[in-house]
Amino acid sequence: MKIAQCWDDGIVDDIHLCEIIRRHGAKATFNLNWGLHGQQRGGTWKYKGKEVHRLAKSELAEVYSGFLIGNHSLTHPNLPNLSADDARREIRENKDALEQHFGQAVKGFAYPGGAYNEAVGKIIAEEGHVYARTVENRNPSFPPENPMAFHPNRQFNALDFWEEFAKVKAVDGVFYFWGHSYEIMTEDDWLAFDKKIERICRESSAAWVNLPELFESPPEV
Repeated sequence: MKIAQCWDDGIVDDIHLCEIIRRHGAKATFNLNWGLHGQQRGGTWKYKGKEVHRLAKSELAEVYSGFLIGNHSLTHPNLPNLSADDARREIRENKDALEQHFGQAVKGFAYPGGAYNEAVGKIIAEEGHVYARTVENRNPSFPPENPMAFHPNRQFNALDFWEEFAKVKAVDGVFYFWGHSYEIMTEDDWLAFDKKIERICRESSAAWVNLPELFESPPEV
């Protein structure tokens, strides 16, 4: 089976997240909004009472070294609410900035807030992306009917995560999960996540993949 994961928003908790993923030899994509990163850490908001901070631009290359970078739009708007020109600018300018900063091709997209429609998906495809991720659960997740509406299997902290994982394993399919590292609230949560990645890595039939690989060299299904 193939395993893929992605994480959104480029926040400080990604430092610890990357350490865990890197230590276990797993692959991951991080979806970033270049226009929301400043010279200092900032963009603070609260999630269930926890302060969340975005990484500074100067930190990004080191924090995400060895991982794939995805497009999450320039400033995280609701893309279907924008004009076609403004949506294209959000998509294109972010892709260009990320490719220049990280020195890698940006082929994947994650819809801000999960909001999408056919018109926005068409723009994303025209701008050179091979998939665009929603936040809607699907099993199976791959192959999607439309790569510009690529639905993941589950969020990383879903109560039925392992149940869905077992279903995919049984058919040797693709299991795709996603999340935000700010949702990992406590030391016990971090330990549980570490154990989750470790358990996946112990699966003899499981192979981590970067998301674009699924579309460039699709597995047999």
